[in-house]
Amino acid sequence: MKAKIIPILTIISFYMFLFTSCEDSTYKEYMGNAPVYMTYDDLRKSVAAEQNVSLMNPGKIYFKDNYIFIVEELRGIHVFDNSNPASPVKKTFIKLPGVMDISISGSTMYADSFVDLVVLDVQNIDNIHEVARVKDILPYTVPPVENDYPMATIDQEKGVVTGWNVKKIREKVYTPNTYPIYLSKGVFYETMNASGASSGVSGSGVGVGGSMARFGIRGNVLYVVDKNTLKVFDISVKTDPVQANDVYPGWNVETMFLTGNTMFLGTTTGMSVLDISVPLSPLYKTFFTHARSCDPVIVDDTLAYITLRSGTTCGGTLNTLSVVNVKNIISPSLVATYSMKDPHGLGKNGDLLFICDGDAGLKVYDASDPNTIGTHLLYTYPNINAFDVIPVGNVLVMIGKDGLYQYDYSNIQDIHLLSSILVVHLD
Repeated sequence: MKAKIIPILTIISFYMFLFTSCEDSTYKEYMGNAPVYMTYDDLRKSVAAEQNVSLMNPGKIYFKDNYIFIVEELRGIHVFDNSNPASPVKKTFIKLPGVMDISISGSTMYADSFVDLVVLDVQNIDNIHEVARVKDILPYTVPPVENDYPMATIDQEKGVVTGWNVKKIREKVYTPNTYPIYLSKGVFYETMNASGASSGVSGSGVGVGGSMARFGIRGNVLYVVDKNTLKVFDISVKTDPVQANDVYPGWNVETMFLTGNTMFLGTTTGMSVLDISVPLSPLYKTFFTHARSCDPVIVDDTLAYITLRSGTTCGGTLNTLSVVNVKNIISPSLVATYSMKDPHGLGKNGDLLFICDGDAGLKVYDASDPNTIGTHLLYTYPNINAFDVIPVGNVLVMIGKDGLYQYDYSNIQDIHLLSSILVVHLD
């Protein structure tokens, strides 16, 4: 009996060794960024009002009814009473993990929270709270890393990724079926009542975002764009958004600008134009091609203004301002191109064109003649890093790497700083 058992055990041992060896060969070990997860349950009960939260990583800005909303990227939203632009008052901070963009219709705010669309009641600034949520409707995104170590494989079943820990990682080598969207580091998104104080956000009208916005509202429709998908929500019942459509608007869409019945989308390769005269069913109209680059766009009457910048994940080497004639919407034509240093967001009011030129600061141009903008620089503020702007009446609201700045441009001969809300740097 023994003579028969020995070879059988030998065979079993051989296969166990072979299996273990094969299994081990499917793993790799390396120093990298291990994801820090927040469960979906925790994400969906995390909205809360907090006080004494400093501005540390400013993102996009939004204005409505004398209130400025500053997105603290992936963390929440700072709210300031801007009844007196020379002295804005901090009101509250809304903790909202994963937020990058917001838009407000009446007294209802719509915001992204990683994979969810969250609806907030902002009528009473002292009691902002969640009233609805559309779960798992947005692309799975992960925050940027702060180093050159590789990122570990993401397990979306564990929840959303809120950060990274550098450590030794052992993981199985395989090809995932889905790929999350990786946010770049420093992702820095009508007529308004700009006078008088208010006790809260009113139940009428739509606020205004900057040129970097990815959220937009037209009537009872909310548009959310992300890379290659335009999601259309019916918000006839403001606290119950219903997804009505999914539209392919083009490749690598970054920003959205709405005017009249037209939607202009800035992409890494050009400007996509859609007809939204039937708001729930956007129709593709045309595409204006430019060199590969990051591309916010704004439109004033028959002219579109596009900034292109290099040194990003968008690719490209150009740093320019392009002016495009869009009077014939089917056939846009280039009017002029001007060299810039590192252009980001931009805004326009009358003949004044405001351009955030990155580390080159804020620049103010006379744009009355689109063919001579480059030679009509009125003001420059070079000692700030400028990201995006919103002209509000005679006040320019500007967000940058170091905080929020407001300028009075009521007198074109004396454009001057009114106030600033600076970033707090932790040691």
